[in-house]
Amino acid sequence: MLTGTSESLDHTDPFVHPALFYGDPGEYLAGTVPFVRAALAADAPVAVAVPGENLRLIQDELGADGAAVRFLDMREAGRNPGRIIPGVLRAFADTQPPGRRVHIIGEPVWAGRSPAEYPACAQHEALINTAFRGREVTILCPYDTSRLDERALADAHATHPVVIPAGSAAGRPSAAYDPDGVVARYNEPLPAAPGAGPGVLAVPFDEDSLSAVRHLATDHGAGLGLTGLALENLALVTAELTTNSVVHGGGTGVLTVWSDDGYVLCEVRDGGRLTDPLAGRRPASRDQRGGRGLLLVNLLSDLVRAHTGPEGTTIRSYLGR
Repeated sequence: MLTGTSESLDHTDPFVHPALFYGDPGEYLAGTVPFVRAALAADAPVAVAVPGENLRLIQDELGADGAAVRFLDMREAGRNPGRIIPGVLRAFADTQPPGRRVHIIGEPVWAGRSPAEYPACAQHEALINTAFRGREVTILCPYDTSRLDERALADAHATHPVVIPAGSAAGRPSAAYDPDGVVARYNEPLPAAPGAGPGVLAVPFDEDSLSAVRHLATDHGAGLGLTGLALENLALVTAELTTNSVVHGGGTGVLTVWSDDGYVLCEVRDGGRLTDPLAGRRPASRDQRGGRGLLLVNLLSDLVRAHTGPEGTTIRSYLGR
C-alpha cells in the first residue's frame, strides 16, 4: 500500500483546494470566471487548465481580460494524470514571484476519461494536497454533475477539503475528506499483462542485461507501429524503469511490451516496494542529481499506472502510436 499521505483538514494551511460542482455551462462560468477576475483584480498570477471546450467558454467570457491568464488545454497538458502536478500545476506555481497567492483552475476529471485513466486521476487529486501543503496556492477543481458518474463525484468529496455545491457561491468543509483512503483504494492490482507470444515481448532482466532489453523493447515497439519520437520515448521509458528496478527494486525484474487499444504498453515488474506516493510527480531541481526516472516516465507517457504492495511493484506506461 502507498504510504506517506496522512493528513487531516488543517484550517491553518495556506493551501486551498476546493471542488466546484456544476451542472451546466452557466453554473460553470458562475463558479470559474469570478475566481479568475478576483485573482486579476488582486494582480495575482492565475492559470486555467481545463478541457478545450470549457477553456473556450472561459476565454470567451473573459474577453480581453484573458490576456493576463495562462490558458492550457488539460486534454493535452494533463492527458497523463501523473504529469499534471509537475508539468502543469508546479510548472506554473513555481515560476511565480514570491509574496502573491497563486490561483489555478484545474479540471483533470472529465466525462470520457477511460477506465484505465480514472484511478490515476483520483490519486492525482488526492496527492495535490500533499504536493502543495504549506504553499500560498489556491487550486479550484470543477466537476460536472451532469456527466460524471457517482463514483467520480464521491471521490471529489474525498480528495478536496472544501466543496462548492452546484449553483452556490460559498464552499463548505467536506465531511468525506479522506485523501489517504483514495490513494490506497486506487492502489489496485493492474489487469494482468499477456504472457510471451505473438506480438508480446516478455523478458526478465538484471544489471547485466539493461542495454540488451532496451534494444529488444525498441525493436519490438517498432514492430508494433511506433516511429520517430514515440519510439524514442519507448527507449527512454524502458531504460528508466528497468534501471529503477535494478537500483531500487531488488536488482531484477520482468519487462513486458505489447499493444492494446491504440497504445504500446511498456510494463516493468519487480520485487521492490514504492513507498513515496509523490515519486515521479515532483519537478526536479536544477542541481538535483538522480531521482528523475519516474518523473521522466510521467512526462513522456500518455498514461502511467502503478501498483505496489508486499509482493512488489508494477509500473505500466502507455504510449500512443
